[in-house]
Amino acid sequence: MVPFIDVMLVLLIIFMVTAPLITPSMINLPSVSKAAPQPAQPIELLISRNKIEIKPATGAPVTSTLAEIGPAVKALQPAVEAGQQPTPVLITADKTILYETVVKVMDELNKAGVGRIALAVQTVQ
Repeated sequence: MVPFIDVMLVLLIIFMVTAPLITPSMINLPSVSKAAPQPAQPIELLISRNKIEIKPATGAPVTSTLAEIGPAVKALQPAVEAGQQPTPVLITADKTILYETVVKVMDELNKAGVGRIALAVQTVQ
């Protein structure tokens, strides 16, 4: 009967000899002729307890009401050309704001035809 350590040493030598002979596998990635450019900066909506503020990518912030928020944001978005994504809207709400208020803002944006809406969060460390 052969001791177990001898078998393990023989297997180790076999693996050490054959490992350099194995060629690494290559991944063949797909190619794209033209990708849509990413928008420079999103339009930010800051929702606090007493106001809704629109911060466009360029220009001064604008204070708005819930009823005017959809058309105001839609007017700030540049015209979308073929193959381009519309400018995203980033909603940043105070954590003391009712979730219902955020949903109403999202609903008004959706009614105005704003397609890309995101919610800002803060990571816990």
